[in-house]
Amino acid sequence: LKLVSRTCESISRPRDFPHCRQGLRTLAAMNKYRRVIKPREELVKEETEIRVTAAGSVSAYISRAAKLFNEMDKSFVTITATGNALTKAVSTAEVIKRRFKGLHQITKLTNQQIDDEFEPLEEGLDKVTQTRDVACLEIKLSKDPLDTSDKGYQEPIDESLVKEVDEEELMKPRGRGDGKGKGKG
Repeated sequence: LKLVSRTCESISRPRDFPHCRQGLRTLAAMNKYRRVIKPREELVKEETEIRVTAAGSVSAYISRAAKLFNEMDKSFVTITATGNALTKAVSTAEVIKRRFKGLHQITKLTNQQIDDEFEPLEEGLDKVTQTRDVACLEIKLSKDPLDTSDKGYQEPIDESLVKEVDEEELMKPRGRGDGKGKGKG
């Protein structure tokens, strides 16, 4: 908000930049509304699905993939993410590909529309609905060959790049220090 208002105030002739005036009016108007919290839809998550969030840790997702491939003897995992978590999902998939040999990959990128409702805080105003598009990513990693004609297909990486790690090594702490929490010095 500060950057937008500074930019708009520094313009000598605001009539030349109507988008700035409109943006400031929109921000001022939004102070009169509150977003309606909708109940979350309970989607059934498959056992082989790893849902990546922006707050989750990549190492936890890798541990889950190791459990699916090793202990549960699954032949594939599906990594899904939306919005800000897309980069973390790609990082997770790349690390998993370097931990398990011969993983075929199919990537699908889609869009999902989300409707946000805002209720007025003052009387006399109407409810406002805002629609936004959110990017969604689905990465399927499989030990079995996948459809090579799919436009999102990637063949397994060279085995010289794969460093297989056993379950115990994945669970070991990998940080600095001796774990006593005394800090530096």
